[in-house]
This record gives sequence, C-alpha cells and structure tokens, in this order.
Amino acid sequence: MLYLSATNPCYPVLKNQTVAILGTGNIGRALLGGLLRGDDLPAERIRVTRRTPPALDALAEQFPGIQTGTDNVAAAQGASVIVLAVKPQHIGGLLGQIRGHVAPDAVVLSVLAGITTDAIREALGDEIAVVRAMPNTPALVDEGATAIAAGQHASEAHLVLAQEVFESVGKVEVIPESLMDAVTGLSGSGPAYVYMVIEALTDGGVKQGLPRPTSLRLAAQTVLGAAKLAVETGKHPAILRDEVTTPGGTAIAAVADLESHGLRTMLINAVATATQRSQELSKIE
Repeated sequence: MLYLSATNPCYPVLKNQTVAILGTGNIGRALLGGLLRGDDLPAERIRVTRRTPPALDALAEQFPGIQTGTDNVAAAQGASVIVLAVKPQHIGGLLGQIRGHVAPDAVVLSVLAGITTDAIREALGDEIAVVRAMPNTPALVDEGATAIAAGQHASEAHLVLAQEVFESVGKVEVIPESLMDAVTGLSGSGPAYVYMVIEALTDGGVKQGLPRPTSLRLAAQTVLGAAKLAVETGKHPAILRDEVTTPGGTAIAAVADLESHGLRTMLINAVATATQRSQELSKIE
C-alpha cells in the first residue's frame, strides 16, 4: 500500500513506505545507505535482494535491521516502492519473476540504462506506475546526479516520491523520458570520463616530478573544487575558465594545447556514443 501524508493526502510519505531494492549492487547499495543515513526510512521497512548469500550477509552487517534475501518475489510482495537495480541484461528474468506480485498501487523505480517505462509496464502485464531514473555512482558518497521521468501511469505523487528517494543520495532533475538516453550518456556514464581526466592529470603531475600520491590528491581535489565552484556560483564554465587564464600565462597555454588536440570534441562524441548505446539497450530480452 502506498501510504499518503495526513496533512497533504495527494502526496506519499517516504518514511511510511516499504521499499524493496531488487539487485543491490553499487547503485542499490548507494540508495540503501542514503535512505538510512538521512533517516528517511526505518531499516525494517527496507528489503534488499542479491543472488549470492555472502553479498547479502555483507549488506546485513553494514546495514543492521534491513531485510535481506535472494527471493525477488517475496521482496516485491506487499512493497509500496520497488526499485529495479539489476543489470539491463537480467531485467527480463526479474520482471518475469515478479509479474503478478506487484501491488496495484505500488510504484516501480527503474535505474536501468536504456529500458523504457512502457517496456517495464508491458512486461509486468498491468497498469503499474513506473518511474525511470538514471543515477550515477557518486550517489555512493551522496553526491549523485539523477534524472527521473514519469511513465504512462505514474502520477505527480509517484514522481514526488521518486524524487525524495533519489534526493537521499544527491541532486535530482525531472525530465521527459525522451531525454533519458542523453542523460545516460552525460551524467550516467560521465563519472568514467571524469576518472579518466583525474588519471591523466595525475600522470601529468608525475611526469613533471610530483610523487604519485601527491599528484593524485591534487588532481582529484582540483576536479572536486572546480565542480563545486561551477555548481555554487552558477557561472558558465567558460567564464570560470577565463577567470583562471591570464594573458600569456600558463593556463591559457595549456588550454590552447587541449583545444588543438580536440578535448572538447572528444567529450562531446563520448556523450553521443554512450547515448547511442543506451538506445541499443532498450529491448528487454
């Protein structure tokens, strides 16, 4: 049952829900941790599944009080919020298992790249409310960037509930589902691009004589600080870049070198490539 607020009966209250996270890998674990750290939900109201008992034992030890198991059907039955967090290639089997066991008023939250809300709803065989989400791995440290989109039968209340779930691990943007593949290419896959930048900056520092641990700390903190400055000031990145560069200085010399080697084009193309791959994953097998 989807429990609603007493003061505003149009909207559900997260702390009163029963949440089932099916496939508690990195993203599922991030959501679990965020919900518990923020006191958004009592531990006993959270059910998690994984295929291997040792992995479940580790989760139970890390998050005392949660319900763990390998049975997806048992976890889904009676849950008001069901999070689909398995790998896209495994979603067909999972949906086949829980088909007919999802409560009519439950909301299904999917974090699977490429899989549409219509595909999930059709596989479940009912008019189930589905909200599609694309979080990223910085959710593990409560700095995730998540976009969410409502499916055909998802109401504003369902969307508000989904937003509350993902705000437990970072920032949330509400978008049309037609843009979800682009989000997958940008922020969903984006941490991989940033890690490559950090690695390259670290190697650059080492090449110039810095000890690797020092170079890594400086590189990572530089990326973190630059991102925080962009977020908190709201300034266009080009303006922030100009504030670093001085005429005839070191930064402008380096920027010119990056431009000559096509850094901007490479990143734009990377987002396009990942977006295309997300579109290719849309079929449930």
